[in-house]
Amino acid sequence: QVQLVESGGGLVQAGGSLRLSCAASGNIFSIITMGWYRQAPGKQRELVATITHAGSTNYADSVKGRFTISRDNAKNTMYLQMNSLKPEDTAVYYCNADLLWGPPLGPTRNDFWGQGTQVTVSS
Repeated sequence: QVQLVESGGGLVQAGGSLRLSCAASGNIFSIITMGWYRQAPGKQRELVATITHAGSTNYADSVKGRFTISRDNAKNTMYLQMNSLKPEDTAVYYCNADLLWGPPLGPTRNDFWGQGTQVTVSS
């Protein structure tokens, strides 16, 4: 099986910074794309940022210039550096990975999610 485990969430004042991490483990052949999504109370889950294996990135307009996504392919780990945080960034942040993994019959491509980590920004 495959597991994604997020860490680094917490409570921070507006203008502060946090760094989220997502570590993927299990019988993984290759991680194609990783991404961060978030869901605020009463709202739908939304894209924050994605990064491909080659390092190409994509950001939601609301976080451009404040958040930076990165990954360490050797460690199957992804990061999200969040600066200049705003109260509207408050949400549960989820890690997502589109990857090839190895069940008994051979490599299979699937989408996996982490359990989420809470980020709360106070005004």
